Amino acid sequence: MIYTQVLIIGGGAAGLTAAIELAKDFKVSVISKETIIDSSTWYAQGGIAAVMGEKDTFEEHIKDTLEVGDGISNKEAVSYCVKNSKIAIDWLMEMGVNFTKTKDGDKLHLTQEGGHSQRRVAHSKDTTGKEVSNSLIKQARKTKNISIFENHLAVNLISKNKTCLGAYVFDKKKEKVITFRSDATVLASGGASKVYLYTSNPDGTSGDGMALAWRAGCELSNMEFNQFHPTCLYHPEAKSFLISEALRGEGAVLLNHENKRFMKKYHSKSELAPRDIVARSIDEEMKKTGKDFMFLDISHQPKNMILKSFPAIHKRCLEYGFDITKEKIPIVPAAHYSCGGVKTGLSGETNIKRLYAVGETSCTGLHGANRMASNSLLECIVFAKSAASDIKKNYSNNKSILKEWDNSKVIRSGENVLISHNWDETRRLMWDYVGVVRSNDRLQKAKEKIKIIEKEVDSFYKNFELSSDFIELRNLVLVSKLIIESSILRKESRGLHFNIDYPKKLKEGKSSVISIETL
Repeated sequence: MIYTQVLIIGGGAAGLTAAIELAKDFKVSVISKETIIDSSTWYAQGGIAAVMGEKDTFEEHIKDTLEVGDGISNKEAVSYCVKNSKIAIDWLMEMGVNFTKTKDGDKLHLTQEGGHSQRRVAHSKDTTGKEVSNSLIKQARKTKNISIFENHLAVNLISKNKTCLGAYVFDKKKEKVITFRSDATVLASGGASKVYLYTSNPDGTSGDGMALAWRAGCELSNMEFNQFHPTCLYHPEAKSFLISEALRGEGAVLLNHENKRFMKKYHSKSELAPRDIVARSIDEEMKKTGKDFMFLDISHQPKNMILKSFPAIHKRCLEYGFDITKEKIPIVPAAHYSCGGVKTGLSGETNIKRLYAVGETSCTGLHGANRMASNSLLECIVFAKSAASDIKKNYSNNKSILKEWDNSKVIRSGENVLISHNWDETRRLMWDYVGVVRSNDRLQKAKEKIKIIEKEVDSFYKNFELSSDFIELRNLVLVSKLIIESSILRKESRGLHFNIDYPKKLKEGKSSVISIETL
């Protein structure tokens, strides 16, 4: 058994921010299921939204966020996040993050992305996530009170009387389960986009934190709102490499196979429309024409500007035979971000004592029915710092005696075909039936099919020893079920959730909240 004052499950921007802040007062253990760099943060390209421009105001940023959130954003969460945005940027610079500066070097260079009415996105060229991740990892590694456990994957939270006491954690290298006892636990394991066949996210985004929280008795909110990034590189070997929204902010246009722009007929802001509208528009164009992809074109812009602003994207596209300074980029929508998650307050607190959730794992209500570009990394920093403050304020020692993990009644599985088959079947099921556009019939079919898969997974869990692949599958299937159930409950189309049987939006919007008791 390992005792730690604070256990943080996840090593991305949210988890490391919380760890660095808490390490000033406590011994902190950070669990990362791969190496510490394998988080969604590392892959983020665009930037971090913050009010810093001369013409920009808190009110404008709040208004833009609420508008994109389509009527169900938590106004208190939006206001709190926006008003702490500059503080978050300043803190990141203290941590060593090098943001791109203007030509004179006096100010941060700010870009404009979809949904934003002003240039307010601070960035580090087109690899902001990598810069933030590397800086926070470097800071965490040299902080005395932080212990990092790489290649460790949480199996279950340990809870009693609606209080979290720690977690059972699988050591992937030793293939055994370790018991962690903690005084406070923070879920920061990212989103659940891996439930879909096509995603811009790294392999680890299997909804682990959401599944852990659900099994411990947490409420989850807005699970039906899954954001599909409109522009991922279409290439069989590219693994849905994301083409940043910043390209459209700098003048890139969407084209069909007749070389004609089509966004003007879908939204007044054309290519700068919110992501859900852009993704649905591309999806509709693909369905109407029978094509597997559309195009994004920035080649009409000056070559020097493209190379300076998007060096990593230019380099990566060249690897697949596309020179973005001269030709169009084939693109397709792909699952990108989970707007829903573990329901929390402004300090990341859940309805389970001693348990917090921050970042994409959580749902403060900031994003509502749709996330505005570059608000996600901001959310990670702002609410991780808020959670750390709340833990410090309410800290008390957990003296509970915990049982060690018992695997005496299970045997080693001789074959893993169930894992690989159900992994593929679940992701294809979600893509085909619970994707960009949904229907009552498809959702009901998805519900029936996921029940069968879940039954097989439960049987496997009770009878065989754990493996990292199976732990992820178990989480993936559970979160898929919760997305399906939440989608069925919403009898309207709003934000990222579009159901052809309920094409209109209800007059009054509400966030969905589900729990073990209500399903």
